[in-house]
Amino acid sequence: MKKLLNFEYGAINAIYWMYFGVITSFASIFLLSKDYMNSEIGIILAMSSILAVVVQMILADIADRSQKISPIGITEIITVILLVATLTLFLFTGKSIVLSVIFIFIGACLIALQPIINSMAFYISQSGCEINYGITRSAGSVFYAVICALLGYLVQFYGVKYIPIAGVLVLISFLGILSITKKTYLKSISENSVLVNKSLNDDIVRINTKDFIKNNAPFIIFSFGVMWVFFENSVINYYLMQIIMDVGGNSNQMGNLFFFMAILELPCFIFFSKLRKIFSCQLMLKIASVAFTAKILLVFMANSMSLIYIGFLFQFFSYPIFMASAVYLVDEVMDKGEAVKGQALITGMITLSNIFASLAGGAILDVSGPHLLLFISTITCIIGTFIIYASVDRIKKSKKASVIVNETIMIK
Repeated sequence: MKKLLNFEYGAINAIYWMYFGVITSFASIFLLSKDYMNSEIGIILAMSSILAVVVQMILADIADRSQKISPIGITEIITVILLVATLTLFLFTGKSIVLSVIFIFIGACLIALQPIINSMAFYISQSGCEINYGITRSAGSVFYAVICALLGYLVQFYGVKYIPIAGVLVLISFLGILSITKKTYLKSISENSVLVNKSLNDDIVRINTKDFIKNNAPFIIFSFGVMWVFFENSVINYYLMQIIMDVGGNSNQMGNLFFFMAILELPCFIFFSKLRKIFSCQLMLKIASVAFTAKILLVFMANSMSLIYIGFLFQFFSYPIFMASAVYLVDEVMDKGEAVKGQALITGMITLSNIFASLAGGAILDVSGPHLLLFISTITCIIGTFIIYASVDRIKKSKKASVIVNETIMIK
């Protein structure tokens, strides 16, 4: 049963990140094909991130407090909404206010799901089955890589119509695996009733947002460092097409680059549990933030696709180590009643970096081009690295009164 739930939770991650790849990584290509300017695309992406900050905090609070609706149930509801919204993308042949609103809504729901996917691992663990972070998260990277490479090829040679087609097919699959996982979870509860009852009856303190901020000041400062570091990651996710076009790249090569990055993430995700036995989360967060800075600096200096690939090699040390360490850090310092809020805070700060990168990125690309945008991204990453170095060691571990998942998942 444990292996089956890990497989199914890995499939949930795989399919979620496939949809993330379809919508986020190909947003610029889709909207450019509808005659949007870079600055307009930036505004759309920023608005979706702003809305997502509000939505995800509401959903995280529901997940922390509600005894009636599970993270799987919340995800199913959001998925149905996303499916309907994605289907409407077929109706538009050009730029329109309605299309802008729909795309903002899709982006917001997609981002808002991230802390819910995180909390799902805690939820599944209540059945008595621990979730292996490395394997489940590596599945997300593998399938993100596959969809980006495949969709990059299809868009290059057959057109942007395959973007919403891929989105619809992925969401239908998502509903299927969520339903299967729910049934497996309930069966596992039945088989492990004694352990589950103990976990569910633990005296868990539900912490409101005000108390959460008061009790976790060093973690709040650390999260601001995350926001600065991830500005460059948002720029790469949203505007990679414009960046590589400046050195002669195309949509097929963009898909290959996303594939390359995702494959590089696999070793550290898979073996992170072993790394954690050797290095502290705090130390690995410092190393990863330096790797982020090195990556964007080399991309800034690149004048060919070959040099961009060299810069992207630092993805091996940056994204997987940072995200895994951040998740484990939340697991170590947060009580169960505030764990989803901790995940949502990290997600929220990354979302804020998405907002800034979207607005600044689109405007800078229209006015000056990719070179200035990459320079600014390098500076913000250096600032974020300094903040992380100054704050992360001040975050102390706290004891937990309840049984929590051994390993969980964070956002891309």
